[in-house]
Amino acid sequence: MATSEELAEQVTRLDGYIASALVDHTSGMTLQSQSRTDFDIELAAAASTELVRAELRVLEHLGATDHVQDILITLGDQYHLIYMPQIDSMRGLFAFLVLDRSRANLALARRFLTQASEIAEL
Repeated sequence: MATSEELAEQVTRLDGYIASALVDHTSGMTLQSQSRTDFDIELAAAASTELVRAELRVLEHLGATDHVQDILITLGDQYHLIYMPQIDSMRGLFAFLVLDRSRANLALARRFLTQASEIAEL
């Protein structure tokens, strides 16, 4: 098992890393955040909470039985990746990751988030 602090340090090693947060979408509270630049991760995480809530409402109205694994927002120079772990101890939480689009590898970022959620100790 890895602590959330250890995983937070490891995520900064991803190519193109800009910022990250662990957010509770049920309360809107950011549990942990960090940024390499002046990027306002708290504001972006709060806005992403609304996006997650909206997507979950849409799926509920559609009667979907599946779950959201991740949401990707592609900007001109950034990726915003929202990852929603399907592990009981992490229900209601999502990881929010901001990457430099010119340097990031989305497949590796997704793989990291999946593996991190499986070994996280909250």
